[in-house]
Amino acid sequence: MTNQAANLLGLDLNGLVAFCEQLGEKRFRAVQLYRWIHQRGVADFALMSDLAKSLRDKLAGVAMVEGLKVLTEQRSADGTIKWLFDVGNGDAVEAVFIPEDDRATLCISSQAGCAVGCRFCSTGHQGFSRNLATWEIVAQLWFAEHMLRKERGSDERVISNIVMMGMGEPLQNYAALVPALKTFLDDHAYGLSRRRVTVSTSGVVPMIERLREDCPVALAVSLHAPNDPLRDQLVPLNRKYPLEELLAACRSYLTAAPRDFITFEYCMLDGVNDSVEQARELVRLLKGKVSCKLNLIPFNPFPQSGLKKSSREAVQAFAQVLIEAGVVTTVRKTRGDDIDAACGQLAGEVQDRTRAATRMTRAPVTVHRPAKTLPSRPPTP
Repeated sequence: MTNQAANLLGLDLNGLVAFCEQLGEKRFRAVQLYRWIHQRGVADFALMSDLAKSLRDKLAGVAMVEGLKVLTEQRSADGTIKWLFDVGNGDAVEAVFIPEDDRATLCISSQAGCAVGCRFCSTGHQGFSRNLATWEIVAQLWFAEHMLRKERGSDERVISNIVMMGMGEPLQNYAALVPALKTFLDDHAYGLSRRRVTVSTSGVVPMIERLREDCPVALAVSLHAPNDPLRDQLVPLNRKYPLEELLAACRSYLTAAPRDFITFEYCMLDGVNDSVEQARELVRLLKGKVSCKLNLIPFNPFPQSGLKKSSREAVQAFAQVLIEAGVVTTVRKTRGDDIDAACGQLAGEVQDRTRAATRMTRAPVTVHRPAKTLPSRPPTP
């Protein structure tokens, strides 16, 4: 195979049609090829029996279907599976499969590392190396879906939901992200509905607006604070795109979104953002401003963060304030923490290529200790 061979995992259907047209082939041949790759998981052109032999011969010289090398696989007691994929030059990224009774979700990475540097996220503390190519994003699903089918001895689809919540900020890798999303959605590939594909962002406002126009899927926003000063500390990107701009972008996104709400992720940090008063401040920030659901996430500690997990009582009290105010609120169940596969724990292996001079300064996070015990009332599911 020549170095110029195109990895077809990196092409959405329109891209594959254009590629085949360059070979003198019609659209229906591209559709056949697309189905072989994604629906059947076949990488060898010689095995694609309904393709004309002349096309198979052409493809053998100019194209390939090649996934990522799996470095490790870890399986949690709760059924969660984490894979570490080699993406070259000393970098590795992680993807996590999370089975549940009513769905099976794959959490996919979009970058080797992350440049945003959220204080509670292990990925950000590893620094940033590079964006993943489209084929590297798609290859995580391609591998997981077809490996799980083979393991189960079935041709039935296994993965029902995709969340772009792995390593990296997806909207800072927009050019590679959108073709990957289109492959996830295409009926000739994985056929997932827009409601079941979620992009999670720390708040890259211009790209939220572009995604609304180009490929509106479900949107999750890493919020984590009820005001700008605190969010500036926890999510440095807030200094560029403060809450007022972010919420305006979310309202606009809803005009094209497949769901009638935005999911706001809120990592619960002991003494930092988990007080009852901060819950009330969050209600004032959101209620009547944007249709939303709050997802409260237990913090998964790691040594470099200097942060602690909120107590169960604090999480319950915080949730109760939101619920009583009419804000739909859930407390995320931690999955895969015994294999470091839970939210905020994905770190992979990253050769940090960011320069210290260009990094955002990390000021200490102010910790506010409550003067009295918070009330303990269980949240409504």
